[in-house]
Amino acid sequence: MSDPIPVSAHQLPPGGIANRLGLVFMRVLAAVPLSWVRALGWVLGQVLHAVAVRRRRIARTNWGLCFPEQSAAERNRAVRRHFVFFAQAWMDRSWLWEASDATIRQRLKLTGDLQALAGNEPTVLFAPHFVGMDAGWTALTAHVERRFCGIYAEQLNADVDRWMSKGRQRFGEPHIVAMRQGLKPLVAALRQGLPLYLLPDMDYGTRDSVFVPFFGVQTATITSLSRFARMARARVVPVVSRLTKEGYEVTVHAPWPNYPTGDVEADTAMMNTHLESFIRATPEQYYWVHKRFKTRPDGEPSFYANL
Repeated sequence: MSDPIPVSAHQLPPGGIANRLGLVFMRVLAAVPLSWVRALGWVLGQVLHAVAVRRRRIARTNWGLCFPEQSAAERNRAVRRHFVFFAQAWMDRSWLWEASDATIRQRLKLTGDLQALAGNEPTVLFAPHFVGMDAGWTALTAHVERRFCGIYAEQLNADVDRWMSKGRQRFGEPHIVAMRQGLKPLVAALRQGLPLYLLPDMDYGTRDSVFVPFFGVQTATITSLSRFARMARARVVPVVSRLTKEGYEVTVHAPWPNYPTGDVEADTAMMNTHLESFIRATPEQYYWVHKRFKTRPDGEPSFYANL
């Protein structure tokens, strides 16, 4: 298995004074009560909802496509709540990566089919893009006596990159693979018994994607969940994170039976069907500010053309 690539090996732009001050602020924020962090996140969410006009329009478009039965007023209220959850989850990274181990373990509740994480069977963890996705990773690495594998996307400046990389590796000595390393080290890690924390539910274009329904809309969806499960002969275990008043509840669901099926398109459609059910349980906490429907089948107009 290849070793994680140290951040210092990359030629990243140096962090500016604003980024450094921001990191100092996050380290200070880690020491204050959670209720204060969440209150600050509420304020930030309201501000972002007001000033991030394009992202607000993207979120409203996505919500309208997925929940067409709701009125414009219902959609607007839901999107405003989403911005608050988004901001609160961002502020929570302060204590996720800087607070004491005891504080983190107390605020992260791991529930569900924990037996699915036992042993060394090759396992792909389907972790959808809910606002608590970083909390889900931290809960697994902090609470489970097993080494996990994750994919790391480099950040735009060195200070933030180091902070995020260190924060995500603070528990359990996880095996982190840079995206540019490709599939081989990930498959090797899976075959050696390291569960792979995979977030395959964003629009990455047509490469390695198929068009399958998502809330009734033909949606470009990458096939990596099915492909990794097939290549490593791994089972798929969903892990869903929910922001709560006390911190986060991270639920481990039972492994999917008879998955993968050998039909990549059918497998990917099944993934979206399960994802829809997870979203309906806590819809405002899903990542709506991403252009989930950006890639369209040939000849179809963009949903975001007038934004």
